[in-house]
Amino acid sequence: MKSFSHNSDVVSGSTGQLAHRIAFEQVGRLERRLYSVRPGVWSLVGNGLSNQTFIQGPEGIIAIDTGECVEEMRAALQELRSHTDIPIVAVLYTHFHYVAGTAAIDSPLGATMPIYGHERIVSNIARASGEIGPSYARGLVQQFGTALPLDGPDGLVSVGLGLYYRNPDHRPYTPGFIPPTTTLRGGEVLSVAGLRVETSYAPSDADDSLTYWFPELGVCVQNNVWPAVFNVYAIRGEEYRNPQNMLPGIDHVLALRPEHLIATHGPPLSGADDIRKRVIKYRDVIQLIWDQTVRLMNRGHTMDEIAHLVELPPGSEDDYFTTQHYGLVEHHVRQVYTGIRGWFDDDPEWLFPVPPRERADKLVAGFGGPHKVRLAVVESIESGDLRWALEIASWLWKHSDVEDTDRSLLASVLRKIGQQTTAANIRNWCLTRARDIEGTERLDRHRVHRLRERQVLGMKVIDSVRLLRVLVVPERAAGIDIHLRLVISGEVVGLHVRNCVAVTTDASEATDTVTVDKTVWSKLLGGTMTVDDALSQNAVIVDGDTNRVRSALAVFDVPGLE
Repeated sequence: MKSFSHNSDVVSGSTGQLAHRIAFEQVGRLERRLYSVRPGVWSLVGNGLSNQTFIQGPEGIIAIDTGECVEEMRAALQELRSHTDIPIVAVLYTHFHYVAGTAAIDSPLGATMPIYGHERIVSNIARASGEIGPSYARGLVQQFGTALPLDGPDGLVSVGLGLYYRNPDHRPYTPGFIPPTTTLRGGEVLSVAGLRVETSYAPSDADDSLTYWFPELGVCVQNNVWPAVFNVYAIRGEEYRNPQNMLPGIDHVLALRPEHLIATHGPPLSGADDIRKRVIKYRDVIQLIWDQTVRLMNRGHTMDEIAHLVELPPGSEDDYFTTQHYGLVEHHVRQVYTGIRGWFDDDPEWLFPVPPRERADKLVAGFGGPHKVRLAVVESIESGDLRWALEIASWLWKHSDVEDTDRSLLASVLRKIGQQTTAANIRNWCLTRARDIEGTERLDRHRVHRLRERQVLGMKVIDSVRLLRVLVVPERAAGIDIHLRLVISGEVVGLHVRNCVAVTTDASEATDTVTVDKTVWSKLLGGTMTVDDALSQNAVIVDGDTNRVRSALAVFDVPGLE
């Protein structure tokens, strides 16, 4: 199946959405339903992006994954209570993505309720909201269509693995993550709620994924087998997900020969033979993507060429597990290539590329000027050559003399692609970017790193200081060599601004001391208080040269410090 199809495959949804017919077929699999997998085992699909699973043991119920917010988990618990009143006595996390609803659980064990998860969960959550926060958030908005309307041609259809990233019924999305009380690496054998639970490390879309096997029940809960071709590459931008690292985790699932297979997404499967047949096919598609990328790379093909040469085997679209409902194989191929070799693929064109705007200006001029490029875009759209239309419309968008017409043209091409692709990631990205380009729904707030006061208060002091390294404005820092000792609510951290970088130190060689309460520090980083105000109110005490301190703090792109 190609990355996007023809207009004949585009249909209208119940609220006027325009999308590929296959995208609507996936919606049916993701509809809200509490599956009774076997006696004492339930899995709720369609409550949010992920499933919430409940397994009854002799001592109570185990909850596996808690969703994106407290409200989502409360809704799951309400579903569960229509079947049983047995209390929840433990929580298992499959990985760090769906752990924000745990505070909704009212366990008789209270704060002593055991919570199990991989040892990297906490650090992964911190990374996503720290240095790369704006980029990560912008990627989520685009991939999951959180800025799209719910109706009309641009209306959200699904997010491929669930109906929504966050269910609108769950607003205001209260965070309720509770860290694991017992951290795991995989390989542990646990006794949880009176059940034997065997854990195994199984990296997938996160490097902290665990598979849980309940041998007494024949139930396997895991994050490797999804209801779509696995996302080797996420269009939102993620670290390399190496298929080679994934395959052992899937092979482990096959070796268990589970009678019931429950995933973090999509409907559960039952029947050992059916599970084995479908999981093998799913697994082999992932291997094929890596193997064929490497084969063609070794034969000297460029990354662009390989992206068009690697295809799924015939019959893949006969099963939703091997259909491009989420991401696209041609993008997965590019991720494998760059994961192995990096960005340069031996194509001389990319050895020393011209800066993007200059390149666009030259291409538009060589084509005969903006008017001719515009005509070519329209002709390409009408003929169905959307790849070429996207490329040349992008020249106009980057052109020095870009006009509103050019933005509209690019947005129209992106809409066409979004409507004709089977992949939810791509539809959501294209429509969100189209609306951003034309000004319908701007994403500017996700292109700046603005910290929230509450966010800083929740961080370790050292982490809040270390984060400043990615907020240095080199032009402001040129020629500055200043070493500060920051004493924040009694904790000492050194901050050395030098050579246009900010380095955290032990402060032993600092020349100036800044003493501040963490509450004030959070206001400064959050932009609700300025350095001048804090100094005038004696909320910041300087032992040393005040002007030097202000010069050091002013190098950061933080309104409160400027």
